[in-house]
Amino acid sequence: MKRLFALFVKGLVAENPLLMLMIGLCSALAVTTSVENAIGMGLAMTFVIVFAELVISLFRNLIPNSVRIPTFIIVIAAFTTIIDLSMKAYFPELSKAMGVFIPLIVVNCIIMGRVEAFASKEKPVDAVVDALGMGLGYTWVLVGIAAFRELLGNGTLLSAQIMPEAYQPILFFTLPPGGFLVFALFISFNIWLKRVMDRADRAPVKEAA
Repeated sequence: MKRLFALFVKGLVAENPLLMLMIGLCSALAVTTSVENAIGMGLAMTFVIVFAELVISLFRNLIPNSVRIPTFIIVIAAFTTIIDLSMKAYFPELSKAMGVFIPLIVVNCIIMGRVEAFASKEKPVDAVVDALGMGLGYTWVLVGIAAFRELLGNGTLLSAQIMPEAYQPILFFTLPPGGFLVFALFISFNIWLKRVMDRADRAPVKEAA
């Protein structure tokens, strides 16, 4: 259980796909203008990566090496289609706001990278835990960045007015440069948090010595 927990936490901080691995950035910066979009994208990505890693892990010994990449793409595309059609059916406004970025999950580097590097080599339980960590790590960063940008850029959160009526929105945060600035701040915070966690892990060893 401790091993699985460490595997899960790794995706949240130490190997966060956005803040540490620096993959999947295009869609991340594009959808973080509102918290609603960030939550939708994060949950959609988490759904696809969890089920894609599970299926690939289950059949990892049956997939010929020569066709592994096409197989991975087909599996990822199947679950991306499921979530895309589900969002269009039950959350049409959110689906419209997300535009092309939901279908583009098929070629998202985060999912392809974890399927190739982890799920194709590890047991299903480990693959699911890894996928949950990566998916939720991706989601918390999206939601955090979106909260900053929406609050400072529009004075709202989840479309509800938070700032006083006298507040003058800082439109800079609704634009790409504002997104890059907030993203850089999150990277700095994550590096600091990782160092704190590393020191905490090493402390008992020094005391025992």
